[in-house]
Amino acid sequence: MSHSLNSTKDVVQGVYDYYLWTLSLSDNRTKGWFLVDSPAPVLALIYLYLLIVYLGPKIMKDRKPFKLNAILVPYNIAMALLNLWICIRLFIASFHLKYSYICEPCRLSYHPYELQVVDAVWWFYFSKLLEFCDTFFFILRKKSDQLSFLHFYHHSTMFFFWWIGIKWVPAGSTFLPAMGNSLIHVLMYTYYGLSVLGPKVAKFLWWKKYLTIIQMIQFATGLALGINGIFIGCEFPLWMHYTLILYMISFIVLFGKFYTTAYIQKYKDYRETQKTAKND
Repeated sequence: MSHSLNSTKDVVQGVYDYYLWTLSLSDNRTKGWFLVDSPAPVLALIYLYLLIVYLGPKIMKDRKPFKLNAILVPYNIAMALLNLWICIRLFIASFHLKYSYICEPCRLSYHPYELQVVDAVWWFYFSKLLEFCDTFFFILRKKSDQLSFLHFYHHSTMFFFWWIGIKWVPAGSTFLPAMGNSLIHVLMYTYYGLSVLGPKVAKFLWWKKYLTIIQMIQFATGLALGINGIFIGCEFPLWMHYTLILYMISFIVLFGKFYTTAYIQKYKDYRETQKTAKND
């Protein structure tokens, strides 16, 4: 019994020592920044998010959906503008620093434009927390068709993975996925904002499926960059390359399944219905 307790204690101590070692490798430029130093508040917020995801629909089950147009329009405009601001700041800073779009090492530099990249990446990370509101609005409006596993997985994991990014690699090649994703979110939140305005505007929103295609192109590009980074020996944490590859594969699978169900299968069903109607 005593030997077993000692072995458990050694394992726990080893894990804790490894955790402290990883913290020693974190980027000094973001130490002390809001929601950066410790994973505890990040994990607590994700847990709270998932708890609301679980309990919210149950609480709303026998209630009427809320009409939130007065909140949704300014929220979506604000999110689109925030992402545009992040994208522009990253583009300007990376342009002046002559960042490579293939491989850019994360160097501990305090150059003003490097700090601009770090600051913009933090705001991008923080925007992932703000995006939890997307889910809460779906729950309050009883949009159950939007509350898929893909939706929950995307929101909860993005916040945690970008905590890893801002803690250990807040610059270098990290700028590219942040810049690309923020640009896509400009389009996405513009779409969401317009869709709230009703049927008169909805007929002009035929381009929704192309947002999904653009997102899948983004994931495929991220996958290619991760694989290429390993092969060319990019001076960037190797574990980040492998993490990026696995994460992008998960998104390609999930978004690919969503696209097939939402568009390809729906189109096939529509064609089949049309063919049956003609035969009748």
